Amino acid sequence: MTEKEMGDGSNSSLAEQNSQSPPRSSPSSKKEPGGWRAVKYILGNETFEKLASMSLVANMTVYLRTKYNMDGIVVVNVINIWSGCSNITAIAGALVSDTFLGRYRTLLFGSISSLLGMATMTLTAGVPKFRPPTCIDERNCIEPRFWQMGVLFAGLAFMAIGAGGIRPCNIAFGADQFDTTTKKGRAQLESFFNWWYFSFTLALVVALTAVVYIQTNISWVIGYAIPTSCLFLSIVIFVTGHHAYIIMKPQGSVFVDMAKVITAAIRKHSLTASGHSFYDPELQKSGSKLSRTKRLSCLDKAAIIADPNELDDQGKPKNDWRLCSVEQVENLKMLLGMLPVWVAGIGCFITMEQQGTLGILQAIQTNKTLGSRFEVPPAWMGLSSMIALAIWIFIYEQIWVPQTRKRTGKAKRLSTAQRINIGIVIAIACCLLAAVIEKQRRKAALKQGSFESPMSILFLLPQFALSGLIEAFAAVALMEFLTTQLPESMRTVAGAIFFVSLSIASYMNSILVNIVYRITSKDGNPPWLGGHDLNKDMLEKFYYLVAGIGALNLLYFNLFARRFLTNAVVDKKGSEGEQNNEEKTLEVA
Repeated sequence: MTEKEMGDGSNSSLAEQNSQSPPRSSPSSKKEPGGWRAVKYILGNETFEKLASMSLVANMTVYLRTKYNMDGIVVVNVINIWSGCSNITAIAGALVSDTFLGRYRTLLFGSISSLLGMATMTLTAGVPKFRPPTCIDERNCIEPRFWQMGVLFAGLAFMAIGAGGIRPCNIAFGADQFDTTTKKGRAQLESFFNWWYFSFTLALVVALTAVVYIQTNISWVIGYAIPTSCLFLSIVIFVTGHHAYIIMKPQGSVFVDMAKVITAAIRKHSLTASGHSFYDPELQKSGSKLSRTKRLSCLDKAAIIADPNELDDQGKPKNDWRLCSVEQVENLKMLLGMLPVWVAGIGCFITMEQQGTLGILQAIQTNKTLGSRFEVPPAWMGLSSMIALAIWIFIYEQIWVPQTRKRTGKAKRLSTAQRINIGIVIAIACCLLAAVIEKQRRKAALKQGSFESPMSILFLLPQFALSGLIEAFAAVALMEFLTTQLPESMRTVAGAIFFVSLSIASYMNSILVNIVYRITSKDGNPPWLGGHDLNKDMLEKFYYLVAGIGALNLLYFNLFARRFLTNAVVDKKGSEGEQNNEEKTLEVA
């Protein structure tokens, strides 16, 4: 194991520290740490960890509905709140990793927390006392007791904490193993990303097929014991490779830098820019340096040198919570300038969230039999989302781009604005289609007088496929926008911000469901959502409502947020142009 210090431990900003790469030696022999010698352990850990976590996530709706007798509203709330917490803890995980523990220890503690969560979930499946009795009649079920819910929530809490430690660190820790200052190191890093995505896809396929089938049709105990064992194995593999890793020491957090800028700007709110100089030190290595812009000028006060005594003998701030660099201020400005586009992404994710909960509840109450014996697990519907996403990526990268290159002489890719627009339109179409299908499903069930509709589960495939295309267009475009347009010192923030958007979408979806339930159930009217039987609800009306929200999001994006795509690129181009004396054209609108 080798530990290397990033930054010099002084009060210099993270933006400055990130500009200075630590000395590294490219792994060239088996005795040196890092490189593929270390990555094989990381990929092994990642594969088994993802298999475990996705095995839990994929079938959670079915587990809560069938084993905890939760009605639709409670299921949606539990899953959305848990999903939101799992995503938002990534911010805390990134902060702890960058400031205190480093990526290796954060990954290890996160994995242990996830193992405790999986073990608790396995206990709930294996010990009958931890769950309410099985429903004799689907329409009349005994609700779980308070302490039974407490055990369940403890398991989910451990899983959420674990996700917060794993998600912001797993890819970054793998990237730490390569020397990206060399051509060989950059090629190895690109290969690592490909293998990481392969391992993720492999784990997802196994989780959504084999493990979900075991959980639904054979045994929940075995179905949870398998991913728990996989998670334990992933920790063993990860710790076994300890001697081979390059472990970077914590260097400070970008989030702390942003807090410093806000604090310093508030402290100096009474100052004016005229007559004062700004703290704008040179970067410690060549790279894109952000110049001071006029937007959000109130934040510029954080970089005003009000008194020469604010600097020490080396020209650095004595108190970096009172004086920040122009680079730090512009980093925050750029991030705030992206928020309108980020909000539009949240609108798409609200629709995407529906299929993981309400879509699965629909699947539970359909005819799941194929042939004479085989019964399709409801969670398998998620496979159609993944397949649709994969098919589109293949068509786009292997057919669309090469054909446009052949016709025009250059590869013509869809712009960020185009992809987000398409994603929003697909989100609206997904909800409208789901509403039409649900109306027919319920009509057939009521006509037959049965809990399960005679309609085949296969009729739900199109709405799940459209949900996958929302991710392929809007989610990928938003992630790419955040990653490519944020400055180098903030690239690690992009993933965390993206997870926060997913988290907010989960929370907003939960709030929306509860508001709709309260309003529609007034005066004894049948609610659109709620209870143990969708046949008594009017789920299609809720889908129409979400489609309406999607239409408003489409107007918001095109009339307001879209212009911030262009602004972000122009600002970035301007800064790079001053630094490199050349400007690259990037089409985004």
